Amino acid sequence: MKLHSLSAHQILELYKEKKTSPEEVLKDVVMRIESVEPKIHAYAHVNTHPKAMEGSLAIPIAMKDNMCRKGEEVTCSSKILKGFKAPYDATVVAKIKQSGGIILGSANMDEFAFGSSTESSCYGPTFNPWNLSCVPGGSSGGSAASVAADEAIWSLGSDTGGSIRQPASFCGIVGLKPTYGRVSRYGLIAFASSLDQIGPLTKDVTDCALLMNVIAGYDDRDSTSVNEPVPDYTKALVNDVHGLKIGVPKEAFVEGLDPEVRASVQAAIDELKKLGAIIKEVSLPHTPYAVATYYIIATAEASSNLARFDGIRFGLRESPSKLRKNTLIDLYEETRANGFGDEAKRRIMLGTYVLSSGYYDAYYLSGQKVRTLIKQDLDEAFKECDVILTPTAPTTAFKVGEKVSDPLAMYLSDIYTIPANLAGIPSISIPCGFSKAGLPIGLQLMGKAFDEEMLLRVCYTYEQNTPWHTKKPNL
Repeated sequence: MKLHSLSAHQILELYKEKKTSPEEVLKDVVMRIESVEPKIHAYAHVNTHPKAMEGSLAIPIAMKDNMCRKGEEVTCSSKILKGFKAPYDATVVAKIKQSGGIILGSANMDEFAFGSSTESSCYGPTFNPWNLSCVPGGSSGGSAASVAADEAIWSLGSDTGGSIRQPASFCGIVGLKPTYGRVSRYGLIAFASSLDQIGPLTKDVTDCALLMNVIAGYDDRDSTSVNEPVPDYTKALVNDVHGLKIGVPKEAFVEGLDPEVRASVQAAIDELKKLGAIIKEVSLPHTPYAVATYYIIATAEASSNLARFDGIRFGLRESPSKLRKNTLIDLYEETRANGFGDEAKRRIMLGTYVLSSGYYDAYYLSGQKVRTLIKQDLDEAFKECDVILTPTAPTTAFKVGEKVSDPLAMYLSDIYTIPANLAGIPSISIPCGFSKAGLPIGLQLMGKAFDEEMLLRVCYTYEQNTPWHTKKPNL
């Protein structure tokens, strides 16, 4: 039996029936990593000797390389943090360990989560398991690819503007960005603090609910954590959408949307209608401004958060012999110049510019005002519907190297996912088809704040009535 190809809930059933053990599952997954990792490069670091744990969810998991694990190297896939060992566990890591989760290693990512393709990693790119000449999406591309390639049973990623959902779409798996404040960010190395959220990447919707049960909840060490009761998400897995209202924004099907993506999403809408859902057209008029708004706010927060990496406290520090002048300023300049990659430098410069004197009101303050308008659009739409449906990404996975020299084209990969981050609402991507070239297509659903249960219910119903989640790449 290929244990690595099973979902977490299937493995838990085998545990119950005494048909396998955590040791056997771990051994099988490690063998899988040894077999396919040279082709996929899903990991920045693989634990050389992971141990099977005792606990209710003793399942092998990959953690994105921006989540602190005590005593382990955590680098955000950046040269500037090479050698940095976390002094404590992130809250989600502690929760995974308490549940018996077996941490396989750090999943590769775009440097500091800056990107939509996992090509800006200092460790080199990750490749899409469905087509090795294509990207897996980003920035949680390693997390998504590890699950799609069966190198992990499930994984955790972070999502600032679509970095869980877009790679989930490109890799043909499930990816959930929870409500802002639902999952603790304590121990997540920050990109944009008002946007970042940790969430699950899984083989199906049931696994997504199981992993949310582990990681969700209030944390007094995170000042943005919200003290809301956490339901049992598995109780939302009901195969029924009768009478539920699904809003479809008229702005979703615009020029630039790939025809095959359009056709698959429309087929998903038709399927949900057939299953008893009520389809309503809604409007999100400020959607065209979402990408520009995001890249003002996100880069501003990133430039502030990344100021701490100065060669003094964390990771890389250029040696005095490499400095032109042996001064503190020179140490800062040389360390940051050599430690950050091109995309990180680009975003630091953009963010510093929009926060600078004379430009703050014109850019950053204006961006925050438009962010409010985007949230108000969504609030109005949710008065008419239970969930909002769009494509996850405008295209299927693109070729490695195709958009590296065109940052604006890369940024547009997140056009459908960004609004949920700006508004702080939950959003999920599930598989809804394949292109003629055999690449996965994702369907996105957005929900009201703290109503992940509704998203899981609709997605579970769709999943149970379609075959897409059962498909596997041929590796």
